[in-house]
Amino acid sequence: MKAIILWLASLVNEVHDQISLRIGIQMTDKELHFWIIGLVGIAFFLLVYPIFKWIDKFKFKTTILGFIYTFTVMVVLVFAIEIQQAITNRGQMEFSDAVIGLWGFIVLFFVYSVFAGIIYGFVQLIKRPRNKKTISNSTTPLKKFRSKK
Repeated sequence: MKAIILWLASLVNEVHDQISLRIGIQMTDKELHFWIIGLVGIAFFLLVYPIFKWIDKFKFKTTILGFIYTFTVMVVLVFAIEIQQAITNRGQMEFSDAVIGLWGFIVLFFVYSVFAGIIYGFVQLIKRPRNKKTISNSTTPLKKFRSKK
């Protein structure tokens, strides 16, 4: 994990140097972050937006979007914990720790989904009308009062 972070840091430094050389504009770190993160963010938004519009058509869209958001936060949290372990020398910084932590969230979310689905099914079963005759009378109450011309 530490090697991956060091490799990513050197990759970012190399990209910074290449941008400065090829464009010919000397930018400070803050200016470069402004443009690169801004452009990457907009590109990511343009990729994600149609996917979220598609998800919006599903019945359980709030659950799906909640899962995606929570998973994203969990990824950030897991890697922050791993980086914190490397900085404080409390525990070993390993990529497999991050992966198994995320698997824990996925498995527990699956268990939650099964229970929520069972409860939802029972509620729908209880709410379902029992007598079709009652339904037809309740949907057309004005038929009783119309004159037969």
